[in-house]
Amino acid sequence: MEATIRIERYADQGRCVGHIDGRVVFVRFALPGELVRVELDEPHDREERFWTGEVVEVLEASEDRAEPIWPLAGPLAMGGGVGGADLVHVSLAGQLKWKTCSIVEQMLRLGHTAVEVPIDRMPQDEAERGLHWRTRIEMIADADGRPSMRRRGTHVRVPIDTMPLASRALLDVAEREHVWDGGFTPGSQIRLSVPEPRDGAAVEENYAVLVDGEVTAGTRALTEKVTVAGRDFEYGVDAGGFWQMHRQAPIALTNHVIDLVRGELNGAQSACVWDLYSGSGLFTLPLASLAAERTRMLSVEGGKTAVRNAQRNLRHVHLDNVDVRAGDVAKTLVNVRNDLARPDVVVLDPPRAGARAKVCGQIANSEARSVIYIACNPASLARDTATLAGLGYELADIHAFDIYPTTHHVETVCLLSHQKVQHVYVPFEPKARNMRGLERTTYKEIREWIEREKGLKVSQLYIAQVKAEYGLIERENYNKSKKGDEQKVPTCPPEKHDAIVEAFRHFKMIDDAADMPKA
Repeated sequence: MEATIRIERYADQGRCVGHIDGRVVFVRFALPGELVRVELDEPHDREERFWTGEVVEVLEASEDRAEPIWPLAGPLAMGGGVGGADLVHVSLAGQLKWKTCSIVEQMLRLGHTAVEVPIDRMPQDEAERGLHWRTRIEMIADADGRPSMRRRGTHVRVPIDTMPLASRALLDVAEREHVWDGGFTPGSQIRLSVPEPRDGAAVEENYAVLVDGEVTAGTRALTEKVTVAGRDFEYGVDAGGFWQMHRQAPIALTNHVIDLVRGELNGAQSACVWDLYSGSGLFTLPLASLAAERTRMLSVEGGKTAVRNAQRNLRHVHLDNVDVRAGDVAKTLVNVRNDLARPDVVVLDPPRAGARAKVCGQIANSEARSVIYIACNPASLARDTATLAGLGYELADIHAFDIYPTTHHVETVCLLSHQKVQHVYVPFEPKARNMRGLERTTYKEIREWIEREKGLKVSQLYIAQVKAEYGLIERENYNKSKKGDEQKVPTCPPEKHDAIVEAFRHFKMIDDAADMPKA
C-alpha cells in the first residue's frame, strides 16, 4: 500500500513522522517539510495505532536532501536497503541540523533543560563527503562465501565488493588480504579492525581480519595512537573489542575532556578523578598524566579484556597512580578505598543505556564537584542529566561531535557542576502526593497511550519496573521471575523506559521534575 504524506518532524532511528488519517507513520529516508510518496511496511492493515514505511518518491524535497552518496544504503525502491547509513539521503549540513535537533529535543523532553548545542564535524569528513571514517567494519558471508550485508526486511544477503564508510587504510588492508574475493564459510562473521595510521605512517602489521572471532590475518593485539594536549599516547587494544570507531574520534573526545577537567580543577596541584566505564583506558591515560601535577585515579570497566589492556597501557608509561577495577560500576562503587572516595571530577562514558539512577546517585554521594558525561545516546544522556539535576548538579556545558556521519548517531559531552544547597529533611507521606493519576490509571491505559504517541509496545513488566524505580506502589511479584531466583528478568530498554516515564507524567502519576528515580 502506498500513500502520500507531508512529513512533520524528526523522529528516532533516522526516521521522520507523518500522519495518515490521524495515524502516526514513521518514515525512513524522509525529511521534515517534504511531501513524499511512501510504501507502507506489511502488514499495513493491522490494528496498531502507528505504521512504518519508506520513501519511494519525493514530490517536494527539503533543501537538506542530497542524492544518496552510497546508493546501496538508500531506499529499497532505489536499489538500496542494506542499512548502516540511515542519513545517506541528507546533506552534511542537514545531518548536523538533524543531530543537533535530536539532542535539543531529548534534553528538553527528558532532561527538562533548554540548551543550545554546538556540534563539531571531524577533520576531513567534509572532503570525504561523510565517507571513509570507520576503522572497524563487520559483515557476514553469504551462501557463496562472499562478504555481504542483509537487505532490510528480508533474509536476502547482498554481496559487496567495497565498504564506502570504511577508512582508506581499512580498504587497503581488505584489498591486500583479498577480503572481497570471498572464500569464507557461508554464514561466518567477518570483522576488520585497522587503527588509523598517524603522521603518514604505514599500516604494516597493525591490523586484524577476524572470522567468527578468530584472527585469520594480522594480529589480535592492536596499537592505537592518540595525541592529547600535545602529548602522544599509545594504547594496546583487542581487535575484537570496543574502540571509538571514527578515525579522528579518540583525538577529538580526549582533548575536549582533558580541557574540561583542567578547567574544573583550575590549576590545582593535586586531584582525585574517577573514570567510569573506562574501556582500555582512552581517557584514563591522559587523565592520569595531565589532569594535575599529582593525580589519584579510580577506573572501572566491566570488560575483563579491556581492563587487562588498560593495566598494560598504564604499565607501559610507568603510571602507578590508577586503581584499575574490573566489574560492574554500581557494585564496584559500593567499596572504594578512602583516598579515592571523594573525587574532584568524575568522567563517565557509559553504554547506550546510560548510567542509570543508581550510579548517578553514587556519584552524587561521592560529593564530586564536577561530572563529565560522554554519551552516544541523547535520550540516556537527558534522562541521567535530569537525575543528576535532582541530586544537586547543574548543566554547565554541552558539546556534540559528529563522529558517525551518514547515520543518525551522535556523541555528546556534558559538564555538570555541583550546586551547593542546604538539604532539609521532609518526612514522606504518600497521601501528601498527587495520587490521582496513580490511583486511576490502568496498565492498559498506559500501554495504549505509549503505542499511540510513541509507536512502541511495552509490557506490564516494564511498566512495573519503572514504577518501582520511581517509588510508586507496586505488587512485589511483578519484578520477580516466576521460574525461580536464578532466572534472569528482562530489563526495560532505554527507549521504552523513557516512553513509560512520559506516560507517567501525562497521567499525572509523577511530577515533571520533582519525582526523580531513587538513587
